[in-house]
Amino acid sequence: MQVDPPRYKAQLAAKRARLIHLFQNISTPDLEVFPSPPLHFRMRAEFRVWHEKAGDSSAECFHAMFERANPKTAIRIEEYPIAHQSISQLMPTIMTCINQSMELKTRLFQIEYLCTQNSEVIVTMIYHRPLEAQWMEEAEQLAKQLNCKIIGRSRKQRVVLDDDVITETLSVGSKKYQFLMGENTFTQPNAAINQQMISWLDEYLDAQIDLEEHAAHESLLEMYCGIGNFTIPLARHFRNVLATEISKPSTKLAIKNCELNKTNNIQFVRLSGEETCQALDGVRAFRRLAHLDLDHYRFTTVLVDPPRAGLDDDTLKFIKRFDRILYISCNPETLHANLDYLSQTHDIVRMALFDQFPYTDHCEAGAILEKTHA
Repeated sequence: MQVDPPRYKAQLAAKRARLIHLFQNISTPDLEVFPSPPLHFRMRAEFRVWHEKAGDSSAECFHAMFERANPKTAIRIEEYPIAHQSISQLMPTIMTCINQSMELKTRLFQIEYLCTQNSEVIVTMIYHRPLEAQWMEEAEQLAKQLNCKIIGRSRKQRVVLDDDVITETLSVGSKKYQFLMGENTFTQPNAAINQQMISWLDEYLDAQIDLEEHAAHESLLEMYCGIGNFTIPLARHFRNVLATEISKPSTKLAIKNCELNKTNNIQFVRLSGEETCQALDGVRAFRRLAHLDLDHYRFTTVLVDPPRAGLDDDTLKFIKRFDRILYISCNPETLHANLDYLSQTHDIVRMALFDQFPYTDHCEAGAILEKTHA
C-alpha cells in the first residue's frame, strides 16, 4: 500500500471507472461516490509482532507486515498513517513498553487494535504461550498507564482484564446513535464511510416512506445484521424489524445496542441467512423464533450485507419477493452477479461506491432496488 494523499482523488476516480465498467451490462443509475478521509480512517488494525532474533528473548520486537510476493520477510512498521489517530499514536508507545518487559514480549505473536472516534481503544495481544498471573499483573499496569483496554489471547485462553467492549457514537442526519463494539465481533473498519452508508440508506427511506402513514404498517427484514449497525438507525422507518445474524457475540451486542439506543421495535435473532429463509417460508421451525408471531410482520423491505461470497441462489430467490431491496456489498464482483439476477424483477434505482479502503483496489458498493410494476 502506497499512502499518497495528493493522488487519492485519481485513485478513487480509477475505482469509479472500474465499477462503472463492471456493471455496464446492467441498467443502473449514475454511480454516487463517497470518498474517505485520506488519512486516519481505519478504526481497526492488526500486525504481526516480529522479533529481531528468533529464540533470543532479549531481542527487540516490532510491528510488522508482509508483502504478498515476499511473505517471509517482515517489513518494520514505524508509523501507520491510515489508522485513526488513537491507534497511530499508541503504537510506538505500547511497543516501547512491551520491549521493556520480558513478560509482555516473550512469545508475543500478534497485536490487534480496535478504536472508536472518541479514542477508546482495545488492544488484543496474542501469544504462543499460556498467560499466567505475572502477565495479567503487568498487562493491567500497562492498560492503566496507556489508558486503553487490553485483552490477552493464547491457545484456548482469553484473558479480559477490564471488559471487552468500547462505545462508538455514529451521526446519521441530525441523530446520534451509540454502539457497543467488541474485539471478537465484526465492525465496519472506516467510521466516516460507515456513517455515509447508513445515511445513504436513511435518506432513501425518508423519501420513500411516509413516517406517519406507512411506517405503522411496514416491516423490515435484515439479514447479516451484525451488531445492529444499520438496523438501529433505520428502524424508525418501520413498524417493526426482524434482524438475523449467525454470530452469537454479535447478536448479544446487537440486543444490548438496541437497549442502549432505547429502540423497542426490533427483534434480533441468531439465524444464518439460509435459516432465515427457511423460517419465513415455513420450511423449518426454530425454537429461537418461538416467542415471535411471524404473521405480525408485513415485510416490504429487506436489507442484506452479506460476506464476500454474496448471496446464494436460494437467498436470491427468497429476497426477490420484497418491494425494496437494500444491498450493501463488500465485493462488487459478487454484487454484480446478484444484481444480474435481481434486475429481472427489480429496477436498480440507486448505486453507490463507498471507499472503505483508500490506496487499495478494494471498495464497498451499495444498491437500492425497487420491484418492477409492469
